[in-house]
Amino acid sequence: MPQLYVEVEIRADSPLVEELGGVLSQLGFEGCWEDGPTLKCYIRADRWNAKMADEVKSVTRLMLKTSSSALPEISTRIIEDQNWNAAWEATIRPIQITDRIVIAPTWHTYQPVSGQIVITIDPKMSFGTGYHETTRLMLRLLERFVRPGMRIIDIGTGTGVLAIAAVKLGAVAACGVDTDEWSYENALENIRLNGVEREITVKLGAMEAVPQGQFDIVAANIQRSIIEPMLPEMVVRLADAGVLLLSGLLPDDREPMLKSLHSLHLNATLELQENEWIALAAQRN
Repeated sequence: MPQLYVEVEIRADSPLVEELGGVLSQLGFEGCWEDGPTLKCYIRADRWNAKMADEVKSVTRLMLKTSSSALPEISTRIIEDQNWNAAWEATIRPIQITDRIVIAPTWHTYQPVSGQIVITIDPKMSFGTGYHETTRLMLRLLERFVRPGMRIIDIGTGTGVLAIAAVKLGAVAACGVDTDEWSYENALENIRLNGVEREITVKLGAMEAVPQGQFDIVAANIQRSIIEPMLPEMVVRLADAGVLLLSGLLPDDREPMLKSLHSLHLNATLELQENEWIALAAQRN
């Protein structure tokens, strides 16, 4: 008889959805994956009960209540065991971000038209497939601001997609940093897939891992609670005429982030929004 699992689906417009998966794994869930604002987690049916359901609800609402505009929606269903990786891969297909930028997973062939930049990604569950609004917003900002010869730093690099895009758009060098070892390894793999090993380095860590010197673009697609403490150091690493690109921001984050930027003598010169998510470009005033 096939093993039965409970699929718990959590829908919330919150930048903490990804971190929630790590917390739930400590409760006995065997895997989680993010699909836009939805987190799907799986646990054996024989381990699921009313007490576990209450605990999931409590943990979820505790984590997300300060960053989501509404209480998260939680639903469950029973499913049979399956090839989870294959099921997840089936949801990820080539996605066109702009007229020029396309992200294609390794398991799908994409034939670019003239002038298109194709970024090949094997995401391995890391953040940065192009299916989240914040990734798309950051790629659109990069397309606007990257110029040949620039040096870029990508904080919280995930799959490495932003660093790879920057180089393919003309940057001479990029560095991605991430505190997650899984993302660090995945970024290295994707850099090799795209043939940009000479231009891009990846470091395991946060701001302390950033190479010395200043950068023309400093990018961070994380969330405000993580970005704000790092802002002073980001500004130190930003060249005089450089651009700071930020996303992972929701409407309630906008004014506090603008105030934080202003306190560091930065002005937001461009703002993009997709659904509830916001991205900002800021420069010295």
